[in-house]
Order: sequence, then structure tokens, then C-alpha cells
Amino acid sequence: MGTGRLTGRRDQEATVPEARTAGGSGGNGAPRSLAEALRARDDAALAALLRARPDLLNPVPGDVTQLATRAGTRASVVRALERLDRFALQTAEALAVAPDPCPYEVLESLLTGEEGTTGEDNGARAALPRALGTLRDQALVWGGEDRLRLVRTARELLAPSAQRPSATGLGPTVAEATAGMSPTRIQEIVAAVGLPATHDPVSAVNALTGLFTDPERMSALLDEAPAEAHQVLGRLVWGPPYGEVTPNPTPPVRWLRDHGLLLPASARTVVLPREVALHLRGGLAHRDTAPVPPPVPAHREHRPQLVDANAAGQALAALSTIEELVKSWEHTGPPVLRAGGLSVRDLKRTAATLDTPEQSAAFWIELAYAAGLLAGDGEVDERYSPTPAFDDWCELPPAERWSVLASAWLPATRTAGLAGEQDAKGRTLSVLGPELDRSAAPEVRRRVLELLADLSEGASPDPDALLDRLAWERPVRNASDLRARLAHWTLTDAEVLGVTGRGALSTFGRALLEHRDPAPLLAPLLPEPVDHVLLQADLTAVAPGPLRRPLGDTLAVLADVESKGGATVYRFTPGSVRRALDAGHAAADLHAFLKEHSRTPVPQPLAYLIDDVARRHGHLRVGAASSYVRCDDDAMLGEILADKRSAGLQLRRLAPTVLAAQAEPTALLEGLRAMGYAPAAESLTGDVLVARADAHRTPPRSAPVPVPDGPPVPDETLLGAAVRAIRAGDLAATAVRKEPASAAVVPGELPRTSAAETLATVQAAALTGSAVWIGYVNADGAASQRVIAPVRVEGGFVTGYDHTADEVRTYALHRITGVAELADDQV
Repeated sequence: MGTGRLTGRRDQEATVPEARTAGGSGGNGAPRSLAEALRARDDAALAALLRARPDLLNPVPGDVTQLATRAGTRASVVRALERLDRFALQTAEALAVAPDPCPYEVLESLLTGEEGTTGEDNGARAALPRALGTLRDQALVWGGEDRLRLVRTARELLAPSAQRPSATGLGPTVAEATAGMSPTRIQEIVAAVGLPATHDPVSAVNALTGLFTDPERMSALLDEAPAEAHQVLGRLVWGPPYGEVTPNPTPPVRWLRDHGLLLPASARTVVLPREVALHLRGGLAHRDTAPVPPPVPAHREHRPQLVDANAAGQALAALSTIEELVKSWEHTGPPVLRAGGLSVRDLKRTAATLDTPEQSAAFWIELAYAAGLLAGDGEVDERYSPTPAFDDWCELPPAERWSVLASAWLPATRTAGLAGEQDAKGRTLSVLGPELDRSAAPEVRRRVLELLADLSEGASPDPDALLDRLAWERPVRNASDLRARLAHWTLTDAEVLGVTGRGALSTFGRALLEHRDPAPLLAPLLPEPVDHVLLQADLTAVAPGPLRRPLGDTLAVLADVESKGGATVYRFTPGSVRRALDAGHAAADLHAFLKEHSRTPVPQPLAYLIDDVARRHGHLRVGAASSYVRCDDDAMLGEILADKRSAGLQLRRLAPTVLAAQAEPTALLEGLRAMGYAPAAESLTGDVLVARADAHRTPPRSAPVPVPDGPPVPDETLLGAAVRAIRAGDLAATAVRKEPASAAVVPGELPRTSAAETLATVQAAALTGSAVWIGYVNADGAASQRVIAPVRVEGGFVTGYDHTADEVRTYALHRITGVAELADDQV
């Protein structure tokens, strides 16, 4: 007689029973444990389980018993429950309050109500097989239709208790509620409801349970109750089932307590027994069941061309915003906080630069960071700066630049919407900080876009209907509303990024969702870059469209952006012209540039402005002493010394044409410019220093890697290999062996054989071509059981086909702890 494998674990669901039949289960063919139920599945079903619960693969279970044990652990069950839809979860909750084991008919009545007590069928009866199949596929439920069992850990998580109310609103059973009650008090309740006295509390509790589960007798008992008692029951019937009572309760409460319809939970608390509540509910475990997902109908219909045009406009604005953001951090980017992230002051400053709310600025900053365009420079005083990837990104066509941004946004776990909130320890979450990753973000983001893609082209849904659908697909079992907020942020971000237009998914957004390149679909919708501007007499220039890169880069230095939109308006100021001169442009170069790229004549006020700033530019020279100022015009230096605004610079005259300062050169430059002068920085050799736009870049940086939500979904190759390994390990663990006659063997333990017996047995197996079972200890000291078919025994090693590993392997004879022939029916 073969022996089963003893695990020594408390959870007997995963233990193979000791006595086994030829079929590996009970005499009626029904599985007696979760391990047996899993062992009876085919390879495709096991692969589906591992695909749905990838945490079971880390590491690969050695056999089916290990798989069943791991599937019943608390962390794995919690993860599986969190991924159930609402009706599948309600089915599991109903099983948690049902008898164990539970017949299918009882489960069905808990979800559809007793016969004749419910109204129109809401589809629960038809949807129950699907929900139950989902629970079976994920190894949360096992057993035949007449003996359905919820895994013990799931029952403990979902069953109601005083500390953890159930979503059903039900309380404990009569047996659970009377567990600490005195036998005398139980007999008093039995007598009050008209039942004959019993000789022990157990039979008394069984009698009460039988009364409360008998519809006719229960209805008769409730007919005797006072009218006010029905009102009390009505307040407790759908939960919570607990209520407080005074030492001297009212007559209706006293009547309910005396008849066992309310049982004491503590000195001041009573509870409505589960059986009573189910009778009052008509047998329903939930007040509202949701067997079918809420629909997401089209709320508005738009022409697809209009949606695409609107989305393309948003995409173009997104490119402009990202470029403006990164360039604003080129010279002196904001410092990195000691704990990581961006300070609130720098976020406000960036929002003002982009002319956008702070929450929107946080989104653009996080998007540029996710795309690898921004990063910390790694210096001692670390600052955020553009990466070399930004320069490569700027050289791409607009459609491809947008594709880079959208492809970084969709799988990103960075959640800008959380910026400004506090974590569990009361610390404020900062933009670019380390605590903004949320692993659920990519899944919610993709699911929202999939629901948009299910609508007809140009159709946009009602956001509330979409949120209801997401809540049904993944109901929240705790107080957090993160998934709903992620969905709301996804709708907002997709609109401003250009993935959607007027709430509907664009054609290139659909391509992004389907892992296709969206650039070819977006490119025809974007306006062609122009190579000219329109200069106006009020010192402004109008760009009638996106500018070509050399023109746009130079104009961004020469003028300030005054307004954005379909046409961008630039304004020329003394400060902007001085900025261009600082960048190395001469006045003649600026005149030639404007004349070449303007479709209108250069206005005289603009020409005068350029000449006037150029005439004063560089007249003062600033260098390092700490710093100094030199000028050929000693009268101008005297004027600076006499100006009260220069007191903070701590200037003193070293020579008629030289002033020394205690301030740094950068601070001296800014101070003189604030006084209305146009100084130029100079090098040690006296040459003018040119401020280039690409003066500072970080070392090469890779984009941040999204934080995964648990183990990744395994591919088909890994699934196939894992299933084969589990099957092979199960064969070795459950194979029936011939026990050696020379040693007494304790059932379930590895048999021990001497070196001579081991050698003789494997040599005989090699000669006959039969398989044997071995116990083996590897070089790391890990023991395992294996079924091998020896083909060669020589030099202290045995080589054979290992059925457990499904390959040919060589084992050292001295590491084999025991060997046994397989039973005749196993060969």
C-alpha cells in the first residue's frame, strides 16, 4: 500500500490524503483537498492558474502539493481577491457565510434569494457559473458541485467578525454567537421559543439553528413579535448586525433577546444571528448583487475628424510645453531636495513659467522625467537639468517626439496627481520624489483607454459610467479610492496630452493602445513648420504656426513668448535682446536674421532697440576677483559707485577703469542688469563669455523604470516549463515505491539504503531499462526526491533520464541517500 506525502503544515487543504485510491481521490472521484483538485487539472488549466496568479511561480513549485500550499497563503490569496470582479467577489463572500462545504443550490439561493421571495431576475442565476468558474480557475474554490469549498485563508478574510465586518452585512452564526454563553441561558432561550429542553448545550444550539433556518416555524415566531421589534430587526438586517443596548433595554429589545433573535456579543452589545438575518432578507447574502458589468454607453458623438483635429492640437501644445519646460531648466535647474524631489517653491516657479496651474505643471515635469528628458545631474549640489536625450528628442519630427512622450506616459507608474498630499507618516509627497510610484497606474490607464476604444469612433463616454465600470471590474475592499482617482487623472492627462480629443479616443491614441506606431497617423494632422514670422510695429512678432527648429531656437533667445495658441506671439524687450547678445550674436547678425525670416519689413522701433542695446552691451566687463568690473568710461564707474542700489555689491575702485566686488560674478552681473546696465561676462583672457543654450547637460541617463505591480505575467515558454517541472516533481513525490526489505521505513520519510544496495539497485535498473526512485542531496545540502531511468553507471556516477527535470542528468552515487524500485503499476 502506497503512502501519501506528509507536509507537516497546518493547512490540510494542500495535503495529499494518507489513503489513496487508484484514481488519486476519494471513492466517488471527488477531490478531498485542494492539491488533489489541482492534480486533476490538465496542463492548460494549470498554466491558466499560473498566468492569473504569477506570484505562485516565484520560485517554481516543486510539485502540486507545494503549489496548493502556496496558493493558500495569505499574501497570495489577498492578491487574488483584489483582482476579482464585483460578482465573483460577491460569490466568494457568499461562500464565506455559507456552510462548509456548500452545495451549489445553497450558494445559488444566497445570491438569487429563496424561491418566491425575489422580484425580477437580475441575471445572477445565469452569471453564477461564470463567477464560480473564475474562482475555480484561480484556485480559490475547489470541490464538486455538491461540496464547494472556499480555501481556508479566503474564508478567514471574507467571513464576518466583530473586528472585521463582512461586505454582506451578516453577523456570526447562532453557534458562533453562543460559544461563550452559559448552558442555563441557552436553555432559557430554547424554552422561550417553545422548543423542548435538551441535555447539553450543543444539541440546544442545533435546535435553535434548526428553528431559525425553517422558514415556516421562523415566520410563526416572528408573527408573535411586537411591532416595535420588527423595526429593530429592520435596522440590523442589512448590517451592521451589531447594536448597543442599555442595562435595562426596551420591551421590544428584551423580547428579541429573550427569544434568541438578538444574542449578546458583549456586556453592552447584541448581534443579529446570521440565520435570522438570512430569513429576514429572503435568503440573500447581499442587498444588491451585480452579476453583469455596468455598461459604458456613448455620452456624446463627434465626427472622428473633429476628434483627431482636436487631439492633434493638444499634442502640438504638449510638445511646446515640454520643450519650454526643459529649456527653462537648462542654465540653472532647480536643486534636488535632500530626500529627493522638487521643492514647492520651485514647482510654483515652474508653473508660473509655463503659465499653468501647479497640478498641471507637476504632470508635465513628471512626463519629461518619465521620457528621460530630465534628470538629476549627479553633482555635489545636485540639480535637475536636461539630459543628452533631450537634444536627440528635439531633432525628431514632431509626430515622433509626441510618440516618445505618449509611449513613456502609458506604462509609467509615476503619479503626478499625488504631489502635495501626505504619506502615512505625514510627509508631503513632492514632484519627482521617490514616493510617487503607484504600481496600479499603468493597468488603470490602459483599461480606461480600452473602454474608450470599445466605443464607436468619435464617441465619448460619461465619466461617471466609466468609473462605475472600473469599480465593478476591480471593487475596492478598503477605504482607498486610488483606482478611481487614477482613472480620473487618466481622462484628464489623456486629453491634455492629445491621446483623446473631446473625450473620445483619437486614431493615433488607438494605435498607441494597440502597440502600433502612432507617428504615421499623427503626422498628417500636424501643421507643417513655417520658416517665417510677421514683425509688427509694437515690438512683437507673430509666428503663424510651429517654427522650424533653427528659427524657433534663435527667436526664443531673441524674444519672450507673450501668448500661445494657433499663432504664437513673441515680444522683443531690452532684456531679450541683451540675452541674444550674451549668446554670441552681434547686432548685424540680428538685423540680418530678422530681415531674412520676416514676411514684413523690420519695424524701425525694433531696429533702434537692437542698436541701442548693442551699443551699451559689453561696455562694462565683469570678471573674477572675487569679481570685478572694468570699463573704459571712468565716469560710468563713478556713476555706479554713487548709485545706492550698488551698496549690496560691495564695490570699490581699484583703478580709474576697474572696480572690485565681493559678490560672485554671476550675482554681480544680475545686480548691474537690475540697475539698468548691460554688462558682459569675460574670461581670464579678457574675451567675452558666450552663454550657450546647451551649456549644461546631465551625464547620460536612462528613463526611470516603472515599478511593477507584483511579479510580471509569465510568457508561454516559462509557463510550459513550469507546468512540466510541477508534473515531474509530483510524479517523484507521489510515485508508489517498493520499500527495501533490509530497513524499516517510517511512512512519508526517505528510505535509507547502504552504498552497496544503492549501487546494485541502479545497476539492475540500467540493465533492465526500468525507472527507480531516489533521494538525493546536492552540493548545497538541499534534499529532493527524483524518478530516474539509469542508462549508465560508472566512475561513481549514474547517468540517466530524470523524469522530474525532464532531461538527462548525472548524479554522484555517494549523494544518493536511498533508492527504491517503483511499484509494478508505476513502471
